[in-house]
Amino acid sequence: MHLLRGAVRTYAWGSRTAIAEFTGRPSPTAHPEAELWFGAHPGDPAMLETEHGERSLLDALADDPEGQLGAVVCARFNKTLPFLVKVLAADEPLSLQAHPSAEQAAEGFERENNLGIPVSAPNRNYRDPSHKPELIVALGQFEALAGFRPVERTIELMRALEVTDLDPYINLLSGQPDAGGLRAVFTTWITAPQPDLDVLVPAVVDGAINYVRSGATEFEAEAKTVLELGERYPGDAGVLAALLLNRITLQPGEGIYLPAGNLHAYLNGVGVEVMANSDNVLRGGLTPKHVDVPELLRVLDFTPAADVVVHSEAVQDGTADGLESVYPTPAPEFTVSVLRVDGDHIGHEIDAPARNDGPQILLCTEGSTVVHAKNDSVTLTRGSAAWVAADDGPIRLVASEPTTLFRTTVGI
Repeated sequence: MHLLRGAVRTYAWGSRTAIAEFTGRPSPTAHPEAELWFGAHPGDPAMLETEHGERSLLDALADDPEGQLGAVVCARFNKTLPFLVKVLAADEPLSLQAHPSAEQAAEGFERENNLGIPVSAPNRNYRDPSHKPELIVALGQFEALAGFRPVERTIELMRALEVTDLDPYINLLSGQPDAGGLRAVFTTWITAPQPDLDVLVPAVVDGAINYVRSGATEFEAEAKTVLELGERYPGDAGVLAALLLNRITLQPGEGIYLPAGNLHAYLNGVGVEVMANSDNVLRGGLTPKHVDVPELLRVLDFTPAADVVVHSEAVQDGTADGLESVYPTPAPEFTVSVLRVDGDHIGHEIDAPARNDGPQILLCTEGSTVVHAKNDSVTLTRGSAAWVAADDGPIRLVASEPTTLFRTTVGI
């Protein structure tokens, strides 16, 4: 077991304060810090703090895959760590995007290789052959667009904006209130000529302005999101797409699971994000980066979803009931749980429930605890993380104050 120093990623939509303050560094920072990566992604691996100095987690896995990952994980995931843990801090909206399925990613990666597109090229869609299911869990209030809203509710929103230019689309959805209707409307908007968008987008923004000024509250969050996106990305079809998606406000501890084909855009907030170890993103707007509309349409799932918020479920193991709660997701690459030590457990040695025989990444988001493993121990405080190799588990905790740890292991 070793302390794990995350890799900071700077993107324009990031925060100059959130990640720095989370990790105890001076703020504001010189550049917006958007993500803090704890993993073995070749693009930015985290560093193990060893007695011989810092060492890349990627190198440690390459030198001793079975000791670090365990034989089962090595066999399942070709001697690679299948998940990536991030702290994400968004001060501005991210791009409208979706991720491919495993089959789509493998096919797309091979296709672009055959076309001779360099993996690092800005117009590359598939940078690896893997899918990218992901879970975001809010550390504070977190705002997002995720998944297509049930059609009946979307019709109510469009009518509330009182924009006559939306009438054809209201009629289309009224006649086909299902995934097919959503596909038709979204496809029409995302492929519309720019002169058409330059008429429709401002009309929708004006409708949102009038709605907010009216003092109505039912769709206040949706209308304000349209205003914000319209100001940042005038004439962008992604502003219209926001009308079709669930507008979500997560409270601390609540999450969103994003399977393949889920159209989404994070808007604002700080959260812990865990995903398969992939970098495949298909963008549809709200970004200056590469947008490939035909490829996005190929992977999107237009099935409406009313309840997309994920809550953790307490683990009852008989030894430390209530210590751990797990976020239920179907991803084989990862399982995310939260370990909370408080009350009578403070100051006492507590055995963490066994997850599996693979590795663990522990991320402290509150408090302070000593983590004991088979061969070593480390102290974690807010913003610090630890790597627990497969051959160094299980773990025990001794917290000196109320403490929260996010624990990521390989999925069952």
